[in-house]
Amino acid sequence: MSIFERLSAGDVRALIEAYPLAWVCAAGEDGIEASLLPLVGRYDEDGMLIELIGHLMRTNPLHALLKRRPQAMILFKGPDAYVSPEHAGKRDWAPTWNFAQARVGAEIAFGESFTGTSLDILIDAMEAGRAEPWTKDELGPRYQEMVEQIVGFRARVTSVSNRFKLGQDEQPEVLRTILESLPDAATTQWMQRFNTERLRGEAD
Repeated sequence: MSIFERLSAGDVRALIEAYPLAWVCAAGEDGIEASLLPLVGRYDEDGMLIELIGHLMRTNPLHALLKRRPQAMILFKGPDAYVSPEHAGKRDWAPTWNFAQARVGAEIAFGESFTGTSLDILIDAMEAGRAEPWTKDELGPRYQEMVEQIVGFRARVTSVSNRFKLGQDEQPEVLRTILESLPDAATTQWMQRFNTERLRGEAD
């Protein structure tokens, strides 16, 4: 297994919670359909991803396609940044691109009665932590009009593969230089997450 794939269930969960807008892709007779959809993960007692909750417009071509053939590939992408030799402080160092991604295979099940619940789950997840969380009741009659145009779904996870390339292969002194000079705050935060022990050891 690659050093970039040695991840915990918590790492995958952190990526999905921080970057919930994912490409949902499906193959049909005429090619691939794909849409960006916000998804919320559900996890077992060991923290493993077992299900994703979402919704889409009934008029979205994915809806008809996934009803006929419910297999989907779901792609989550986290932070990414180009890393120049300038950031590494070494002119004889090759440039690279750091990133985090997760690919989830899933079986999609639509549920007419599940649509309201799927919206509640998404709203609760997205509004959590806000000083004044928004509620669907504030839409008034418009809420029901909107609900009639969408359908909720559960995506039962059948496979997960990940690649988090975040500087795990760099020499500690080069890694520290990159972290100090790379202007992308989100990427550097994730790089620090995946190199905590190495950076601590260098400091000691």
